[in-house]
This record gives sequence, C-alpha cells and structure tokens, in this order.
Amino acid sequence: MTIQQVLLLLLLWMWLPHPCHTEMLFRRTPDLRPKSFGGRALGNDGKAIHRQKRGWMWNQFFLLEEYTGSDYQYVGKLHSDQDKGDGSLKYILSGDGAGTLFIIDEKTGDIHATRRIDREEKAFYTLRAQAINRRTLRPVEPESEFVIKIHDINDNEPTFPEEVYTASVPEMSVVGTSVVQVTATDADDPSYGNSARIIYSILQGQPYFSVEPETGIIRTALPNMNRENREQYQVVIQAKDMGGQMGGLSGTTTVNITLTDVNDNPPRFPQSTIHLRIPESSPVGTAIGSVKATDADTGKNAEVEYRIIDGDGTDMFDIVTQKDTQEGIITVRKPLDYETRRLYTLKVEAENTHVDPRFYYLGPFKDTTIVKISVEDVDEPPVFSRSSYLFEVHEDIELGTIIGTVMARDPDSASSPIRFSLDRHTDLDRIFNIHSGNGSIYTSKPLDREISQWHNLSVIAAEINNPKDTTRVPVYVRILDVNDNAPQFAVFYDTFVCENARAGQLIQTISAVDKDDPLGGQKFFFSLAAVNPNFTVQDNEDNTARILTRRNGFSRHEISTYLLPVVISDNDYPIQSSTGTLTIRVCACDSRGNMQSCSAEALLLPAGLSTGALVAILLCIIILLVIVVLFAALKRQRKKEPLILSKEDIRDNIVSYNDEGGGEEDTQAFDIGTLRNPAAIEDKKLRRDIIPETLFVPRRTPSAPDNTDVRDFINQRLKEHDTDPSAPPYDSLATYAYEGNDSIAESLSSLESGTTEGDQNYDYLREWGPRFNKLAEMYGGGESDKDTS
Repeated sequence: MTIQQVLLLLLLWMWLPHPCHTEMLFRRTPDLRPKSFGGRALGNDGKAIHRQKRGWMWNQFFLLEEYTGSDYQYVGKLHSDQDKGDGSLKYILSGDGAGTLFIIDEKTGDIHATRRIDREEKAFYTLRAQAINRRTLRPVEPESEFVIKIHDINDNEPTFPEEVYTASVPEMSVVGTSVVQVTATDADDPSYGNSARIIYSILQGQPYFSVEPETGIIRTALPNMNRENREQYQVVIQAKDMGGQMGGLSGTTTVNITLTDVNDNPPRFPQSTIHLRIPESSPVGTAIGSVKATDADTGKNAEVEYRIIDGDGTDMFDIVTQKDTQEGIITVRKPLDYETRRLYTLKVEAENTHVDPRFYYLGPFKDTTIVKISVEDVDEPPVFSRSSYLFEVHEDIELGTIIGTVMARDPDSASSPIRFSLDRHTDLDRIFNIHSGNGSIYTSKPLDREISQWHNLSVIAAEINNPKDTTRVPVYVRILDVNDNAPQFAVFYDTFVCENARAGQLIQTISAVDKDDPLGGQKFFFSLAAVNPNFTVQDNEDNTARILTRRNGFSRHEISTYLLPVVISDNDYPIQSSTGTLTIRVCACDSRGNMQSCSAEALLLPAGLSTGALVAILLCIIILLVIVVLFAALKRQRKKEPLILSKEDIRDNIVSYNDEGGGEEDTQAFDIGTLRNPAAIEDKKLRRDIIPETLFVPRRTPSAPDNTDVRDFINQRLKEHDTDPSAPPYDSLATYAYEGNDSIAESLSSLESGTTEGDQNYDYLREWGPRFNKLAEMYGGGESDKDTS
C-alpha cells in the first residue's frame, strides 16, 4: 500500500463519525454570482440561466509534522465539478506558504509539501484555491479558502527552566514537608494525544526526598533528618512526557537541598571542672579567664548565656557573656586577699537563649561546670587603716606639735616594718613633717589660717624590705581659727566737715573688717582713743559707727585738718583691737552741705613728700650719676692714649715686622737691599703715635758702605732709634707699650725711656726667673758691648 493510499484512508477515517471526536462542519464558499429567487435567471440574450451547485469538496486538510520521506509529502487534492478531465482547467493556490512550502498540480489539483514541517513553529496554514479556464483565464469557480492543520508528533522532550535549583528545608522536619516545586514544559501540542503530558519522578535523592508525579513538588521522605549528621543533599528529578509511558521523551534537573539549623542541641561544657589562677593584687574588673560551652547548632540557635548559680565566690566574681566568641569571661568583683582566702569554687551554668518549644523533649538546653579559682600570693604594698585622714588643728600651736597619726600595715604574712614619708610636692613650704617610724605628723613652721585654711598632704608608706612597693593616702589638715588679728577700717575714708556744720551732725559712717572668722560671727566695737572736743563716735552695734560733730563752726583757715584716732575692738577671746586714724578735712560747703573746696588733702597718715617731688629728686640723682661716669671715662681716655692712631700705621707695622724670613736662602721675603740703601733712611720723620715734648732737629747719619755687614748695620740703626725719641718705633718692641699696666715691672717699651742708655737698668730681668733670661742677656749684652767700645 502506497503512502498516498494510507493518507487517503486516514482522511476518510477522520471524516467518519466517531464517538470520541467532535463532528467536523464544512463551510461552503458563498456563491458570488446573482441568484434567482425562482431558481432561474435571464441572461443578456434572454435565455434562462440555471444556478449551478458549488463543486468544492474540501475546506480543511491535515498533515503530519516531521515527515522524513524522500518525496514531497502529499497533503490533499482539490477538484472542481467543472473539471471534465480534458485539462481545460487550471488550479491556482495562494496564501501561507503557497508556491514555496506548498505546491499544487495545475492540472490535477494535488497539493504537496516541499519540506519537513515543524508544528512547534506553526500549527496551521491558511490558503486559498481557485479553478480558472486555462484559455480565457476566467475563474470557473469562486475562490475558496481552506486550512492545513499540522498534526503533532512527540518530537520534543520536557525541559526545565533551570539546570540547577537551590532549596532548603529545616532539619528535623516531619515526613511530607514541602521543599520546592519544579516545573517542566513540553513544546508538543497538549491538546493532541499525550505528547505534552508530563510525569515527574526522582532519579537521585532517595530515600530522603520524594516528588509528586503530577505537580513536581519535592517533599521530605524521612523523619528527623539531622543537619549535624548531614547538611547537603543533591536530588535529580526527571520529567517524562507521554504520561511517563515507555517511549516518552524526558528531561532532568538537579536540586541542591540544604538542611537549615534548628535549636535541637543543648550546650555542653567539654570539662566538668575548670581550674583558674589569679594574683591577689589584681584590681577589680580584671579578667581571670574564660569558659566556653560547645553547641552543635549554628547562628542564634547556638547563642549561650553564662551565669554563676552557686559557689562560695558568688560575691567575689562576675561572669560576662562575650557575644562574638560565645565565651563566659570571669572577672574580679571585689579585691582579693591571699591571706584571707586562697581558693574559691564557682558553679557556672550555660543556657541557650533561643529555645524552640517543638524540641523541649530534647532538653534541657543548658549545662553546668565547676570553676575553681586559686588566689596567688604577691608582695603587696602597705595598706592604710583609712582611705583618707582629716586632722584639725588651731593655728596658734607650737612648733613640733603632733597634729595626727596615720597608720599602715603590711598585708603579707611576713608583716614587714613600714616607713612613712611626706610627698614634698604637696608641702612645698615644708610646713609639716612626719615621723618615719610611727606615722606621726607634726608642724615644722608656724601655721596661719589667714594665709591657708586647708593643707592637702600626701603620705607615702613603703616597706623597709621592699621600698619600691608604696602606697599613698591623702591627709587633709584643716587650720582652725584663733583670734590673732585685730579689726581694721573696711576701706579708706575720705572724710570732710563743712565749716558751717552744727553740733551732732553726721559727717561719716565707718565699718571694720577682721581676717579672723569666729564661730559666732564678727562683732566690733568702736570708740575714741581719747576725749575729743570736736568729734565723737557713736557705735551703731551692727559693726558700723557714726562720726558726729560736737560743736558748731569750723574754720579751715585756723585748722584745715583734724586727726581723729578711733579704737576698733572685736568680741572674741583674746580680744584684739587696733587704732585707726581718721583724717578729717575742713571744707567750704554750700547750703545743702555739698563740698566746694578744701584747704588741704585729707590723708590717713602724716603728710610727706609728694610723688612729683620724689620723681624730681630721683631724676636729679640719675643725671648726677651720668655726669660722674662720663667725667671718669674722659679722664681715663686722656690718661691712656693709644700707641697707634691710624689704621695705616697698623698696616705698616704688620707688613714690615710680622713677616719672618726663611734664612739666608730666602730671597723672596723682602728686599734686603732696602736696608743697605742710604737714600731710604735719609728722611727723618717724627713719631706719630705720641706728641714729642721737644722738637729735635733731624740728624744725618753717615752712609754705610756697601760692604757693611747687615748685622752691624741693623745694630747701628737700632741704637740710633733707641736714642732718638722723635723716630717712630718700627721695631717689634713697640708692641709692648700695651702691656705691663698691672705689672710691677711696668711697661717694657722704649717709647718713654730716657734719651741715654745709661738711664736704663735691666738687671731686674734676671730676678724674674728663667723665662726672662734671654731678654736679660740681650739687653745686658748690649750694654757690655757699649762699655767695652
């Protein structure tokens, strides 16, 4: 049987009524020609035209997708009743794919598909067919529209949108707990057959998980799955079409499932007993050590709170939970003392802070351990009997009086002796001192409450055997008041009385102050030192007094100033009093008592030199001192004139005699011919460093012959210059004019020497010691040569 026959039978079978299929209705293409109500119509030639019945028999074709044959796939056949089989009609096809995908035989009307068709690309095609006369090209039938539907075959497997899914489910979940839903899609036609009907199954992940075949929901299959035993699971899900039957296509996906933590494990201490050590000198708040309970859970389910629930050190220690490390830090709550107690025992409890009520049956979610803390002995510094001391003492006590005693002890079992001392930075004036053996503090200088009412001292206690360990304690010394200061006027009073004052007139109100501070408060009494005929004092009994006149009329021309001594006394024991003198000026006043002018300035003390006079006297003294200093400087400068007056002379001396020659072979030092040149010494010049007393006429000395020895020449010239006071001292001995001011030998220069060598005696040079022997030989030898000559 050929393929065409098979397809024809299939089409005929589809046309037959079946109880499981919907009846297919065919739509006739409407006739566009005019219709006659009577069934007839008249033509142009008057003949009757009969309506012909439409001859199209098909309006829908079916075609299987994915055809694999070598020939064109046959679709169907179009046939018109007008076709007599003589080839006079021509079939034309138009619409979707006409001419390319679908072709029609013009003579027979057979339709074929030129290539393989995929229903997933397009499920149906709409085309139009028409039969025309081949010669006249006029249609013999109206155009008819039909549809080619593509029948689906199972050629697409189910696919998942994700290759890998990630899901999580709490551990210890009950069986059937939903984890995640996976859904696959099939591109085949779901309305035709079972090609798109998908069934899910699990290929990997049993027996821990299961999947619902119809929905793809993954559920837990085992009870009490524990994260602490296994946390990660990999499940492979298969989706198969054709209802999961044999021959269906399938696709798979992977689901990674993680068990999330729940609080199903209580904390546990790894040790039942923990030992810690702490030095007794550790301050309050010091961390001793840590304890930690392990919890198999994670996150907040593993959070633990620590507390001390029992033991003999509950009041000595605290425990703090450190959130980041989940450790319990034990700290010192009170000071420790090795001599008092050496071992403490604590019972520490660790409890979960977030307990899940569903897992109470797995509890209790807490654990305990025993912590033993050993206190280690250290060499402690001395301890004072009190944290601070307060001593009160009167300011009038005698020197060396003990004002109080501080006490300290060595807390160690050795009980080393204690030595006391004062921190002098707290007692810079050294007013107090302390006995190093017994801690007694006593005075070393007088006390004065009015200077300092409080003294804040710091006492240092150190062990004699270990002076480095010290302890300090503050000592507050309060100086109590003693009535040792007399009251005085509160302010300076500028008092005046009018010339026209009447008897009993108030001219001044005075008050007093006292540096002392009695317990009952200040109380002053005012009175006159002696009876005064002009003024009187009236005590107001409120620490003030009034100055009143005792007579009428005052004259500033007779007496311009009155001195009124007023006695002020206090009410404390011993009574202190002082006398203040009030200066009262007599002034001219107007009718209202306002001062207009006074004859003298009122002073509290007797009159003396004014400030202007003192300044004038001081300036005169300064001017006199300046004149004396200048006179002394000028006199000294005139007495001691300089040897050389010009810079040129100093330069000549340096050039001529501060340069030594290199011996006979040195011919570059200076030209020795200058000494032999008689013309160079013809001109005699006066001395330029001092004014000569007499003017000498220059002498001409005979010229030395050319063969004169240089040494004899120099000696000759040296003698001439020594005896000639008008010649400048060009020899090196002239520099000694600046020396010898304070020497008993006076100056060694020849500037002021006599005119003859007989006046000079150099024997005393030998008495000065070996340092001057060479000089004595030079001058002594010169005189011997002269005498012998």
